[in-house]
Amino acid sequence: MISITDPIQPAFAHMRRILFEPFSARKWFVLGFAAFLAQLGGGGGSSYNFNGNPFDRPATGTGPDFSPVTSWISAHLPLVIALGVVLFVLILAVSVLFLWLGSRGQFMFLDGVARDRAEIVEPWTRFRSLGDQLFRFRLMLMLAMLALLIICGGLGVLIALPDIHARTFGRPALTALLGAGGLLFLGVLAVSVIGALLHDFVVPIMYRRDLGTSEAWAILRRDLLPGNGWRFVGFYLMNALLWIPAILLILLGCCLTCCLALLPYLSSVAFLPIFVFFRCYSLGFLAQFGEDWRIIQAPEPQP
Repeated sequence: MISITDPIQPAFAHMRRILFEPFSARKWFVLGFAAFLAQLGGGGGSSYNFNGNPFDRPATGTGPDFSPVTSWISAHLPLVIALGVVLFVLILAVSVLFLWLGSRGQFMFLDGVARDRAEIVEPWTRFRSLGDQLFRFRLMLMLAMLALLIICGGLGVLIALPDIHARTFGRPALTALLGAGGLLFLGVLAVSVIGALLHDFVVPIMYRRDLGTSEAWAILRRDLLPGNGWRFVGFYLMNALLWIPAILLILLGCCLTCCLALLPYLSSVAFLPIFVFFRCYSLGFLAQFGEDWRIIQAPEPQP
């Protein structure tokens, strides 16, 4: 029987065992670095003020005057476009680098949690092939998300073009908001589901069977998902509930350390028990599908 609650206690026990029994500062900093790498490349909001039409405001008033800025942009449009392209390329390059590091780091962190070990150099070399295969899949997923943003943005602008020219918010703008926004929401939801399954189950399958990403997805679809769809839904609902106290602990740690605990890498060390627990929880859920899927190694009996 696949349960969404049974893996919670063993996950907590394994987290406590590898981090506190006994406590080792070296293990925390090394395993925290692996957790930091695993989080690289992982996955704003806006609001509309309906109290009046913003496009109907007079050109003169108490609001800020952006005419010098727009005039300068118009006069130096080629330079602005060139700087925008350079900035976009730099952001994309850094994102790809983080994605590559994070793909290798996911296997390093998983290995450290499963085998109760804190190493960096050896697993970095050992998981080169699996990490590169995961990176290629995640890169295609990121490019698909980028293409979706461009398509939805372009589609929204085209639909709302009459209202943009008229400087009003009417039916075309509303249609663009609902149509392009709805399409973007569905796309983001699909990518989020794929990303969650990839992190929680496909990566462990790759690790366990030493398989490529495509083969691991095939095993998930063929051997694990059929007949268990609602159990996976329950897993993610429980996962969301468990994150509520985890977020409260993170906020408490942030307040107690004046936000120092949110700095890169330090956050991975400070909140390492949380990251280890959730990694153990997904592995414990997977282990219920059979002994062959038991990735966390049982502790050796004490003499």
